[in-house]
Amino acid sequence: MNRENFNMLKDEIIYFDNGATTLKPVCLSEAISNYYNHYSANAHRGDYDISLKVDSLYENAREIVKDFIGAKKSKEIIFTSGSTDSLNKIIFGYFRQNLKQGDEVLLTKSEHASNVLPWFELADEIGIEIRYIPLTEDLKVTMDDVKKSITSKTKVISLAQITNVVGDIRPIAQITQYAHQNNILVVVDGAQSVPHMPVDVQKLDVDFLAFSAHKMCGPTGLGILYGKETLLNMMRPIIFGGGMNASFEPDGKRIYHELPSLFEAGTPPIAEVIGFGAVLTYLQNIGMEKIQKHEQELATYFKKRAKEIDGIRIYNETAETGIVSFNMKDIFAQDLAIYLNKYDICVRAGNHCAKILKGELGIKNTCRASFYFYNTKEEIDKLIAVLKNPKIREEII
Repeated sequence: MNRENFNMLKDEIIYFDNGATTLKPVCLSEAISNYYNHYSANAHRGDYDISLKVDSLYENAREIVKDFIGAKKSKEIIFTSGSTDSLNKIIFGYFRQNLKQGDEVLLTKSEHASNVLPWFELADEIGIEIRYIPLTEDLKVTMDDVKKSITSKTKVISLAQITNVVGDIRPIAQITQYAHQNNILVVVDGAQSVPHMPVDVQKLDVDFLAFSAHKMCGPTGLGILYGKETLLNMMRPIIFGGGMNASFEPDGKRIYHELPSLFEAGTPPIAEVIGFGAVLTYLQNIGMEKIQKHEQELATYFKKRAKEIDGIRIYNETAETGIVSFNMKDIFAQDLAIYLNKYDICVRAGNHCAKILKGELGIKNTCRASFYFYNTKEEIDKLIAVLKNPKIREEII
C-alpha cells in the first residue's frame, strides 16, 4: 500500500521496525525542503511576508493535528520534542502541582520507560505511590483488574493505549469513564496507537495524550501534547524563555502568554511541524481505518505462517495490532536480529524500553516485528523463509 511514496523501499530492504520509527514519505521531505529553500524564517517573530507565511503554515499544522485526534480546540495542541517530552511536561508541569504525598498513580508493568521513569522521579520528589494494574495471562489489561486496583487514594491512571512489546489495545474509553466517576485523571501514551488506528480524544474523554511524529511517517524531534483546556490552564511550564512570555522586568515581574505558546518556549521545530502537517494530510487521505485493518491482516498472516517454523515462540499471540514479539529457541534475540540483517530484514531486538515487563513476560529480550501500511505479505514470506532455514542455528553460532 502506497509503497511508491517511500524512497527507502527502492533499496529493497524489508523494514519491520515501525514500532521504533517509521519510514518517511516523499511528501515529508518535500515540505521540509520547501521551508528551508523558500521561506526559512522564524515563527511568531517577524512582520514580513515570509515570516507571516511561516506563522500561517505552522498554525495550520496545529489545526490539522487537532482535527486528526478530534480535539475541541487548537490551543489544546502543544508541540514538543516527542512523546517523552510530552509526558515529562504533563507529569512535572501538571501533576507535580496537583498530587501530594500518599496519592496513588496506577501504571502497568508493560509501560514504556517514558511512562514509568518520570513517575518514579515524582515519587521520590513528593512521595506519591506507584502501583500496578495486574496483567492477564496473555498480558492484557481488563476493566475488572482496573477496578480492583483502584483505591480511595488513586488519583491518576497512566497507560499506553497500545503497548510497544505486547501490542495489546487497552479499553481506554471504558477506563476513562470509570476513572472520572471516581475523580481520577487519565493520561494516555499514544505513541503506538495514534499512528495505527483512529483516535478521538473527545470520544475517549482522555485528560492528557502524548504521541510522536516520527512513529507515523513524520519527522524526528517532534511530539504532541494534548490536554483538556481546563487542565492545561492549571499546568505550569517547565521550560522558560523566548516565545512564551509577553514581558518581563528587572524586578522579576513577568507576564506569560496563554495557551499554546506558554508551553512552546524557544524557537520551535518549524520545518518539522510544517512537514508533519503534510504527513497527517497524507495519512488522512489513506484512512486510519484502512491502515489499522491492513496491519492486523499482516500480523495475523505472520502468526499463521510462523507455526511452520520449528522452535519459534510468539509472546503476544492474541494481540490485535501490527506488533508481534517472538524468539527462536536457543537463539539470543540480538543474534537473530543481526542474522536477519544479512538478508536486509530489519527487526528490533532487546527489551524495547519496557524493562519491568520481564517479570511478566518470563524473558528479558525478544525480537519484535512491527508492521505498517507499506509492508506486504510477500515481505513476511521472505522473513519466514529465512527463519525456516534448517541451518539457522549453526550459521548464527
